[in-house]
Amino acid sequence: MSVARPTTIGVSIPIPAPHGAYLQRRRADFGDPQAWQIPAHITLLPPTEVDAEAYAAFLSHCGEVADKHSAFDVVLRGTGTFRPLSDVVFIQVARGVSNCESLERALRSGPVQRDLDFYYHPHVTVAHNVPSESLDRAFGELADYSVAFAVDAYHVYELGDDGVWRPEREFHLGGG
Repeated sequence: MSVARPTTIGVSIPIPAPHGAYLQRRRADFGDPQAWQIPAHITLLPPTEVDAEAYAAFLSHCGEVADKHSAFDVVLRGTGTFRPLSDVVFIQVARGVSNCESLERALRSGPVQRDLDFYYHPHVTVAHNVPSESLDRAFGELADYSVAFAVDAYHVYELGDDGVWRPEREFHLGGG
C-alpha cells in the first residue's frame, strides 16, 4: 500500500490584474528566478506541508474564516526590505495591514498549525535571492509604486511538481 505524499499549500491574497502581472514582470526584470512560478500576492499562510486529512479539515476552516471576515481595501505603496536578515525587497502594504493580520491569525489557529520563521509582515515580494545590485534596483525603481484595490477573497495555492504555485480554491469574504 502506498502512502500519499504530503501536499505543499499556501494561502494568499492575489494581486488583481493588471497590477499582479505588472509586479510579476518587474520581479522577472530584477532577475528573480521564481518570478513566473509565484503569482504576485500577499501571503496569509506560508508554504506548509499537509496530509490529505489535514488538508480537507483546513479547507473547511478556510471557509469558516472567510465567512467571519469582511471585504477590505488594500493600498500598496513604496518599497521596503528585510535586509540584512533576508535578501528580499517588497512593496509595502500601506492600508489593510490589520485585516491581513486578522486573516493570518485566524487561518493559523485552525487544524493546520504553522510556526513562522519571522514575525508576520504583509507585503508583496518583488525581488528575492538576487544579487545586491538587483535588490537595490528593485528598491529604487519601485519606490514610487502605488495602487489600491478591494480584497473580497483569498486563495489556497498548491505547489506543483514543476515548482509553480497554482490557485486551487477561492474563499470569498462573507461580511464578518
